[in-house]
Amino acid sequence: MNTLTTQELPEYTTFLKQATTEIHKSYIRTVRSVNKEVTSLYWWLGEHIVQYQDQYGWGKSVVERLSKDLKQKFPSAKFGFSPQNLWYMRQFYLEYNGKPELQQLVGEIPWGQNLLIMSKVKEDNKKLYYLQSTKDFAWTRDTLRDQINSNAYERHYLATKHHNFDSTLPKMLAEQADQSMKDVYMFDMLGIAEPVIETEIERRMVEKIKDVIMELGYGFSFIGNQYRIVTPDSEYFIDLLFYHRKLQALVALELKRTRFKPEHAGKMNFYLNLLDEFVKEPNENPSIGIILCGEHSKFDVEYALRGIDKPVGVAGYQLTRDIPEKLRDALPDATQLEEKIQFELGLNQDKSDDKQ
Repeated sequence: MNTLTTQELPEYTTFLKQATTEIHKSYIRTVRSVNKEVTSLYWWLGEHIVQYQDQYGWGKSVVERLSKDLKQKFPSAKFGFSPQNLWYMRQFYLEYNGKPELQQLVGEIPWGQNLLIMSKVKEDNKKLYYLQSTKDFAWTRDTLRDQINSNAYERHYLATKHHNFDSTLPKMLAEQADQSMKDVYMFDMLGIAEPVIETEIERRMVEKIKDVIMELGYGFSFIGNQYRIVTPDSEYFIDLLFYHRKLQALVALELKRTRFKPEHAGKMNFYLNLLDEFVKEPNENPSIGIILCGEHSKFDVEYALRGIDKPVGVAGYQLTRDIPEKLRDALPDATQLEEKIQFELGLNQDKSDDKQ
């Protein structure tokens, strides 16, 4: 029997791609189904342990006996029936009982991720954020731990952010854009622990673009790096270009390893004009710019964004959570820089006169 090549059966390549996609989808559905079943079982066990403890005064010894008996009856079961895991099931039930929004999400993620959130996150609003993100982005346990340790929730929702979205976007769109922008973006996941040139940061970002998208927050889709825009007279390149599905807007990211400079805002404004003119679709919202810089002065950002009619935000990137002493000493202090700028512009002249 002769073996046919894919050139002789062009429709076979199409079918193979479709079959591969369906198999992946089926695998994902199977994993999710298993997660739900395991979570449902653990919930039932936790609920009934609580009920029997309340009714019959069960203590540590009874739970240990239950663990031993279950392991004997189900020696090949992959589910964990250790005493510790049974106590986790009890805690799991008590943690989410009466909280339907959270209870629905816990069945969508693996047990290990549930334990991590339960042990490290206390407030319900934070739990909701990490549960939803773990479900949406299929975070592994290691990725979830990194997100929690880097205070992803606080950086996403609670940080004071520097931008002009309120004056350049409609109110509802400005609020959504503010929520999508984190004040500090963590680059630990890229393995960056010391200052590196922008092209190296960009290269590592592209290598792990899935992780970066998760770090940026829900709704970002990667378009390309060094995105080329051709004009009648020249061509320009944007460091990184994303599309935000919720905002329905292009998001340009420029990487600066130095402290924020006013000219960075002007350059970003120029890029946003080009995007709106040559790239944006008619039904999309105005493009948004985010400048990632090693450090930024609130004063510099405020004055640099004045008069710019495009939505631009400035965020600092943090090289590592545990900054080495030599690196910490090499970075200028933001407060001192701001005070110096104000002094040079004569904005704190009264204070300096009082000291004389």
